[in-house]
Amino acid sequence: MRLHRLEIEGFGPFLDRQVVDFDGFADDGIFLIAGRTGAGKSSILDAVCFGLYGGVPRYESGDKRLRSDYCAPEDVSEVVVEFSTTAGRFRVTRSPEYQRPAKRGGGLTKQASGVQLDSLGDDGWVTLAAKEKRVADELDEILQLSREQFLQVILLAQNRFARFLLADSKERQALLRRLFGTERFDDVQSRFDERRRSAEHALAGLMASVTARMEEAERVVTVAALGGDRPIDDEAVPAASGSGGTETRLEALRLALTRAEYQAERRIAEQDDAEKTLTAADAALVAAREEKKAQQERDRARAALAALDAEEPQIVEARQVLERARAAEALRATITATTRAEDARAAAATAEEAARSAWEATGTEFPEPAAESGQGEHGAEVSRDGGSDTRPDAIAALETWAADRTRESGAWARAAELEATAPVLAAELASAVKQVSTASECVDAGEGERAALPGRRVELAAQRDEIRRLADRVEDLARSHDAAKTRRDAAVESARLSGELETAERRLSEASTALAAAQTELAELRRRRLDGFAGELATALVEGEPCAVCGSTSHPAPAAHTDPVSADDIESAEAVRDAATEAERFAAERFAAVRAELAAAEARAEKRTIETAEAEVETAAAAHAGAVAAADSLPALEARLSEADARAVQLENERTESAAALATARESLALIEQRSREAQESIADARGAFGSVRERLTSAEAQIEAAQALAAALAEHARRATVLIEAQAEQHAALAASDFDDATAVQQSLRSSAEQAALDSRITAHSVQRAKERATLLELELRTLPEDPIDLAPVEQSATDARATWKTAVDTANRAQSTAEQLAGLIDSAASEHARSADQQAEYQVIRGLADTIAGRAGNTHKMTLETFVLAAELEEIVQAANRRLSDMSTGRYQLQHSDALAARGAASGLGIVVFDAFTGQTRPAQSLSGGETFLSSLALALGLAEVVTARAGGIQLDTLFIDEGFGSLDADTLDVAMRTLDELRSGGRTVGIISHVESMQEQIPAQLVVEQTENGPSRIRT
Repeated sequence: MRLHRLEIEGFGPFLDRQVVDFDGFADDGIFLIAGRTGAGKSSILDAVCFGLYGGVPRYESGDKRLRSDYCAPEDVSEVVVEFSTTAGRFRVTRSPEYQRPAKRGGGLTKQASGVQLDSLGDDGWVTLAAKEKRVADELDEILQLSREQFLQVILLAQNRFARFLLADSKERQALLRRLFGTERFDDVQSRFDERRRSAEHALAGLMASVTARMEEAERVVTVAALGGDRPIDDEAVPAASGSGGTETRLEALRLALTRAEYQAERRIAEQDDAEKTLTAADAALVAAREEKKAQQERDRARAALAALDAEEPQIVEARQVLERARAAEALRATITATTRAEDARAAAATAEEAARSAWEATGTEFPEPAAESGQGEHGAEVSRDGGSDTRPDAIAALETWAADRTRESGAWARAAELEATAPVLAAELASAVKQVSTASECVDAGEGERAALPGRRVELAAQRDEIRRLADRVEDLARSHDAAKTRRDAAVESARLSGELETAERRLSEASTALAAAQTELAELRRRRLDGFAGELATALVEGEPCAVCGSTSHPAPAAHTDPVSADDIESAEAVRDAATEAERFAAERFAAVRAELAAAEARAEKRTIETAEAEVETAAAAHAGAVAAADSLPALEARLSEADARAVQLENERTESAAALATARESLALIEQRSREAQESIADARGAFGSVRERLTSAEAQIEAAQALAAALAEHARRATVLIEAQAEQHAALAASDFDDATAVQQSLRSSAEQAALDSRITAHSVQRAKERATLLELELRTLPEDPIDLAPVEQSATDARATWKTAVDTANRAQSTAEQLAGLIDSAASEHARSADQQAEYQVIRGLADTIAGRAGNTHKMTLETFVLAAELEEIVQAANRRLSDMSTGRYQLQHSDALAARGAASGLGIVVFDAFTGQTRPAQSLSGGETFLSSLALALGLAEVVTARAGGIQLDTLFIDEGFGSLDADTLDVAMRTLDELRSGGRTVGIISHVESMQEQIPAQLVVEQTENGPSRIRT
């Protein structure tokens, strides 16, 4: 993979679009990314990683501040990465999520993240995908490196590659797992552990089942006392004693089963004998009870027949009474009819007298008949003495008078109703008058309110419009308030930063002066050291021994060592110079940071003083509060205006309704007044000379009722007299044709239907019962039954004893047979489960051994899991690749070694890395290396890891490599070794980018990307 071009805009510290052409460094093969601290050197690598993977290693957690803080809301944030692989040349354009101005309605809205992947073809750039999921899938196929692999083999971020060297086995395993994708081996371990647990649970369940069944069988043996001469506990062996103990217990249980089966056979035989005895006893009891019952029936029949013979005279008398009653029954209807006719005529005569008295009480004269006649309907003389004294002409005269009087009183009934309802009509009249008055008042009241309503609505509308104009400025005034507070805070911040800038500038001047003094002191010491080398050598000369410079054994004029300066003095001066350099760098960075902050604060303050800004905040706050208050009161005014409009509509409707109600009330009043006048006229005509219409009507009704009652009574008396004469004639004829002398004899012989039925039933029942008892007694007399009562107690006791014996035998046999069957089932089940447990035990041992080995338990002496074992092999290969470079960089002193030693206190092990020191011949932990040694070892390990990872990824060609910082910890000689190593990396067309502050590297690497911070704050890239 090779990077060709990078474009950054609105990302990190870069506001304007910055372009980096990596192809421009292809000829050099190595280039330096330089710049002051905080300028944004590492942000170039962040942009590369974000463009390819959508994430930044420095923001793996926390706030992902990808968009530049210098961006205005309308500015664009975008990263474009152009690269090539064996699959072709591609371009990724990606932008983060950020807030931008809304197109409608004001305010800000979220701008979603975006990405687009293009491919360069013969016709130019062609879009392959434009959605994040699709782009990610395409890049996986193109790059063939995950983000973790990319960060470990191409983009070695600041202090990131040293993490792999200094990590413990657990951290190293997590990283290698992501790089080599060995999660599947962890899944294998989990599956084997699950199989082990399942097999263990199944085996434990099976063994528990065997033990439970044997314990239940032993309990049955103990309860049934089937242990023989010694208890079953002496024969059995505890279940925990193993397979041999289980077999012994099963043999003891099988012996007990034999005893149980023998007992069951014996008890069944005893049950059969008891059943035969019971059958014979039951048969004897049934026969004795039958004889007893027959004897009792014979004695009863004898007594019943004797009682029936004694009752015979009463039966003869009852038969005679029944025959006399049946003869009298034929005359019952005739005699009853005559009696009823006599009673009816007497009642009719009484009713006639009462009706005549009621008529006379009315004081009305008897109406004259239409035609005089001396005889009634049947030729009887009319009289007031009773009997047949009615006359058809008198009845007709009464009925005619009553009809005439009824017709006359019909006209008075309507007047009586009007007279009764006169108070109600008067109340209706008063109510109608009141309704007319109320409707008139309602019409007058509505007219006054309707006239005043338009003016009040105009006043409310004007007030509403004024408040609405003020409320519409709430958002603008809020923004003005926020802007004023921002300017005030910025003015306060500017005042504070001005003081800090003076302090930082003074400290920078002091640090620069101190650095110049330290450099001058160091230069002077070095000069004095060089000047004093001759004197220092002279102090080591010994007469007769050769000179280390010229080899002469004589030393005629040795130099004098008058100004001694030692190497320690030089080293101390260098340390002072280095400390002064670091202090000057820190002071310069602090001065630049404060100056940038001051410039930003002044820009935000917009040249306001603190007093001016504070006044603007108060003014804006008051204006905003007034607008908010207006907005709060606006709904109430709107509601009042709506209520006024609704009231206007309501008043209009009420006016229409009130007018209609007034007209209706007046019309109702006119109708009621007319009805009142007509009612008074009708009442006066119908009342006549009486006090009221009702009084006159009551008098007429009494007269009519008396006339009608008298006419009806006269007619009924005449009809009843005729019916009596006819009934008496029919009774006389019937008595003459019967055996009875008179009606009294017939009445004495009559019986009711129930009495006749009872007599007949008694006679028939006596005859039938006597014949039945004779037949029963004859049959029983032929059986020659004993005369003395039969005793059943001995036979019943024998049957009861036999049944109790049989029940006991049945219960005993059932228990014995159930015990044998239960014991046989438990023994068979336990034996079967025991046989199966042997196979499962063997299978469990195999599965447990595999699971423990894979998980690093039991016999796995190195305590390494399967995944750790696989990763250890990869780590050995990585260490070998790293040592090929580390040997050169450390001049043969250091070699990395893979360690599978057990970690202390059970910590993860198997992926350790130690350092072999050729000077001591011993290994030591990587944490013991110095800063420069750690950097070289980490670099060698990172490069070795890159070789192995790319080989596992299908031999990907890595044509671009970045290393971020770490070179400042190397001395000059070690730095030269590291530079030679990097020179080797660029062989074969590879391009290496380095981020560093080391001045000597800036001198050695002419090709540079310089990141500079502008006066306004944002950074820019200069090649």
